[in-house]
Amino acid sequence: MVLLRDEDVAEIRGRLEPMTSPVKLVHFTQELNLEYGFETRQALEDLTKISDKLSLETYNYLLDKEKVTEYAVDKVPATVIRNSKDYGIRFFGLPAGYEFAALLDAILAVSAGDSGLQPESREKLAQLTQPLHLQVFTTPTCPNCPPAVRLAYQFAIESDLVRADGIEATEFPDLVERYRVLAVPRTIINGNASVEGAMPEGFFLDAILKTLPSDAR
Repeated sequence: MVLLRDEDVAEIRGRLEPMTSPVKLVHFTQELNLEYGFETRQALEDLTKISDKLSLETYNYLLDKEKVTEYAVDKVPATVIRNSKDYGIRFFGLPAGYEFAALLDAILAVSAGDSGLQPESREKLAQLTQPLHLQVFTTPTCPNCPPAVRLAYQFAIESDLVRADGIEATEFPDLVERYRVLAVPRTIINGNASVEGAMPEGFFLDAILKTLPSDAR
């Protein structure tokens, strides 16, 4: 499987041109019994060659237990997008198709170190009092998925209480079954509530916050 074609490299380089601060991709994988493990690692290696502001660290999920614990990774392939700070942004699976665009957006946002959210959204997230874990299920062919993943990542950049995972649904059928993911994007909130589809920023955040106890928001 070829993720980054030669004709894509110039376009990607242009997309990453606005990067201001370095971004590190921390990747967890394993050698055996992992569908798309090789392809995911290769895609990230190719991507980090495009910009000198990108770097890659790769760890073995089965052997590098300290790093697995440090980054709270519970499945692979997993990719952390961070700068000098870990914002809690993760992508699980091969970032192909439309998901690759969401990865590039996350890199740019992390490089800037700013969520880019509207003032009202920043205000609401500042009122959070309890951890918020967002798992956004996506597929490579879903054009509506990147906006949902992008917003979840922006919420994580804005608030230290938010963790945001993009999850390639077809690679994790056990999670699809557990959370009854029948269509994407589907955002699972703290493992027990959900929001369906992609929405504008304010509507998406309000829909998420409404699932939380009143004393958490």
